[in-house]
Amino acid sequence: MPLHRILILIPLLWLAAPPIAQADQSDDFIQAQMKMFHLHGISVAVIRNGTIIKAQGYGVADDERKTPASTDTVYKIGSVSKQFIATGIMLLVRDGRVGLDDTIGKYIDDVPAAWKPITVRHLLTHTGGLVRESPGFNSDKQIRDADVLKAAYRVPLLFTPGQKYEYSNVGYYALAEIIHIASGRPWQEYIDEKVFQPAGLSIVPTNTKKAIANKARGYDGRHNTNVAADWVALRPSGAFLSTVLDLAKWDAVLYTDRVLTDAERRQMYTPVRLNDGTTAAYGFGWHVESRDGRRFVWHGGGLPGFSSQFVRYIDDGISVIMLTNGTDVDSGAIANGLARMYLPAPATKP
Repeated sequence: MPLHRILILIPLLWLAAPPIAQADQSDDFIQAQMKMFHLHGISVAVIRNGTIIKAQGYGVADDERKTPASTDTVYKIGSVSKQFIATGIMLLVRDGRVGLDDTIGKYIDDVPAAWKPITVRHLLTHTGGLVRESPGFNSDKQIRDADVLKAAYRVPLLFTPGQKYEYSNVGYYALAEIIHIASGRPWQEYIDEKVFQPAGLSIVPTNTKKAIANKARGYDGRHNTNVAADWVALRPSGAFLSTVLDLAKWDAVLYTDRVLTDAERRQMYTPVRLNDGTTAAYGFGWHVESRDGRRFVWHGGGLPGFSSQFVRYIDDGISVIMLTNGTDVDSGAIANGLARMYLPAPATKP
């Protein structure tokens, strides 16, 4: 079926198709999107109220070896990792070792004067005025987080802390350093022990020395034609490797109090309030939005050769996780297009 016919049919399928037809059409949709974006491989999971209702791999994880992409294929998840840094902070808040409205200087004592008003809440919500990237970052070197952060000290703030939202990976370097200082251990170890192990996850940092079975090879450039460089650097803002099955397991955990309480999750899913009383559509490690009366939280991720998307329609109990080994792709369009096939039809107004 031609691509334009598939895309036109999607809204109709959302309203009328029975579950078995949804599954068939979702395969057609994903394969059409792979063709459109010239993707080598993609893995997806659809979850309803914590239970997987679809999980499948398409294409290849490694074009040279022709390794099929599967639900066990391991991808770099990029900024989907931010929710785990934010979760680590929330656990330290629960333990009384970090305060959301503590200023950064309470933990990192050499920050410049202009940074002094920046709070942990500002860092979590990208409202601190920090630049997106530090001039000290080098993808070919493993540089201490503290040193990458210090290199950003000389860059002027973009705005007064709390004035507005502007995405900043530097802020998540600062959060990782706060986890390190407040917990007294490397942030990777803290998150593994306090988040991943209790949740039963096998998520590991991108610079792990462990042998990783089923690891995808990344592709970038126009139409994803080039083999992507494999960064040496570990970025707290995009730190982890995972599979759709492991992230689906995490989605199920988010319906329980095993790691985060309901009150903590609600805090993370609340849009940040700015200095002027308005809000911006970001919480703690999650974008927070609504569309057609539906609330949903989401985060995308990207590193050279990889794109990811994790979307949770929290009132409908539908989540979609999409991981791919290509950079040139609209991952949000794929994940939300797939979600629409499984969401219930919107209520009809009288």
